[in-house]
Amino acid sequence: MVNPDHYTYRVHWSTEDGEFVATVAEFPSLSWLDDTPTTAMTGIVQLAHTVVMEMEQAGETPPEPIATKDYSGKFVVRIPPETHRELALDAAEQGVSLNALAASRLVAA
Repeated sequence: MVNPDHYTYRVHWSTEDGEFVATVAEFPSLSWLDDTPTTAMTGIVQLAHTVVMEMEQAGETPPEPIATKDYSGKFVVRIPPETHRELALDAAEQGVSLNALAASRLVAA
């Protein structure tokens, strides 16, 4: 059973909507608009609880919370060969591995 309280929630102001928008990362299609950040957050959390309950009742598996997933620290990124060559050259000139260079640039981004 998934605990929706462990999902990743965010609230931001939407100039376009003139309200605060709350979202849940694990359900990109869900959002809740309200006049205050607190009520927007309360709304999205309640909505996520409802959606998870309905999914479980229908025999569907809700997404696992990002916070509770295990990550290996590895992922594959496909880039054009010429970009790969440029990065390899940059790494060599800096005296670091390509992996170290890529990791440092991702952290800085």
